Amino acid sequence: MSWKGRLDHIHICAKGAEAMTELREAKLVAGQGIEGDRYFLGTGTYSDKPAPDRQVTLIESETLAALARDHNMELTPVESRRNLTVTGVPLNHLVGKRFRVGDVVLYGGRLNTPCKYLDDLLGKKLFKLLLNRSGLNCEIVEGGTIRPGDTVEPAE
Repeated sequence: MSWKGRLDHIHICAKGAEAMTELREAKLVAGQGIEGDRYFLGTGTYSDKPAPDRQVTLIESETLAALARDHNMELTPVESRRNLTVTGVPLNHLVGKRFRVGDVVLYGGRLNTPCKYLDDLLGKKLFKLLLNRSGLNCEIVEGGTIRPGDTVEPAE
């Protein structure tokens, strides 16, 4: 599979349900998460159910554009509550695969499952609209610093 995408946005928050903050760069720590993020700190909504693939989450900017175009539903990158927003990256095809974001290597653990929590938090009916396109939950295999504009591409 040949493709090359781009990292557009980085978001974290220190505690579940808090507003997400956009970063100009972030340090990803292998096996732990993004420094300062709720799952790195163990304060996320699902931190009581730890899983390696909760270290970083991604969503496609194309999904956000499709929600606006096809359903007249505005969902901004910060509202998606995913850590990384990417363009040109086939997230649904990266389950079980390694890929790079800049110098960082991620492993696609599983597709993100939409939840009613996001609907309640934002007051928007997104659950059904995000089925099979809610993003990708990943494990950090090789850490490092990432910045918007970094290339996203296969690692193998």
